[in-house]
Amino acid sequence: MTKKRNWKPQTALVHGGTLRSGFGETSEAMYLTQGYVYETAQAAEARFKGEEPGFIYSRYANPTVDMFEKRMCALEEAEDARATASGMAAVSAALLCSAKAGDHIVAARALFGSCRWVVETLAPRYGIEATLVDGTDIANWEKAIRPNTKLFFLESPTNPTLEVVDIAAVAALANSIGARLIVDNVFATPLQQKPLQLGAHIVVYSATKHIDGQGRCLGGVILSDKKWIDENLHDYFRHTGPSLSPFNAWTLLKGLETLPLRVRQQTESAGKIADFLAGRSEIARLIYPGRADHPQADIVKKQMSGGSTLICLDVKGGKQAAFALQNALDIVLISNNLGDAKSLITHPATTTHKNLSDEARAELGIGPGTLRLSVGLEDTDDLLEDLEQALKAAQ
Repeated sequence: MTKKRNWKPQTALVHGGTLRSGFGETSEAMYLTQGYVYETAQAAEARFKGEEPGFIYSRYANPTVDMFEKRMCALEEAEDARATASGMAAVSAALLCSAKAGDHIVAARALFGSCRWVVETLAPRYGIEATLVDGTDIANWEKAIRPNTKLFFLESPTNPTLEVVDIAAVAALANSIGARLIVDNVFATPLQQKPLQLGAHIVVYSATKHIDGQGRCLGGVILSDKKWIDENLHDYFRHTGPSLSPFNAWTLLKGLETLPLRVRQQTESAGKIADFLAGRSEIARLIYPGRADHPQADIVKKQMSGGSTLICLDVKGGKQAAFALQNALDIVLISNNLGDAKSLITHPATTTHKNLSDEARAELGIGPGTLRLSVGLEDTDDLLEDLEQALKAAQ
């Protein structure tokens, strides 16, 4: 079943990419197979030569994984996609398949800890130079360019301080020097920001987050034009095997069906909670992309169709107060995950960004009192009550 013209996201996320067997099942089939059978030796040869369509081995492609990839393409309006075993597998593959020894990467310094490790530590081991910049100012990107700059990389909004980078401006700069731009779009979700439409060349997701959204499995996906995937990503997948399991692909397909409903409710709830927290004396700083006081509010309005399911806050009293607040919560759970149906809170300085130096964390605006709140699907009033009593406990 192929995507029909003019389908809205809610429809594409229920029907897009569906491939039915001869049994005519309603729910997508889960093809738990490693290999495939050919009618003749000639058919096997033709398939391996690419002269005949069909599957060869589930490390390369699988019917259930293929449905997930096609559904993501329908949502992102991308030509092609490859699903990976995790979000970091997607990031690593996208970066390593876009650069080679002797090339130079410019990346926004506000990145998830593991993403920074790939850029700062892993890439240089293979002769790929990297420069980190404050991504909120396009002048910083321009200054960092070298003759061998081939790749730009950013996430927006950023983890955990929710900075927003002007994707269209960075993409235009990349195009002017013949470089490619990779955007990690996890925090915005594909419903509230479309990096490819803004000019990005490659977009990556940790499907573990909002796409699954129910704490069940890991997954990732890379989306781009078909030519780049065929020429750069296809053989990498074939020979290194970061592929997504069919079971996880099936789980993610089920997650996509409810993605608009979940993200809409989570964003609405997050907006109300952000407004509540912004008025509390216990809070030193509140950052939320849906508010007028966001540092890049003009860019948010230009490139995002909604706010966020995430809130960044600084609690007065530093680490001790931040820990006390977390420990006093009844509904909100302490976890380093995000985008879940359950509201989750984490202390980045001691979890997701603990491996950064104190100086690097300070540079990113991550202090001892910084917390990242991922708003779930609980009743908003219950969450507000939970946060209010926890704030009092943190005094």
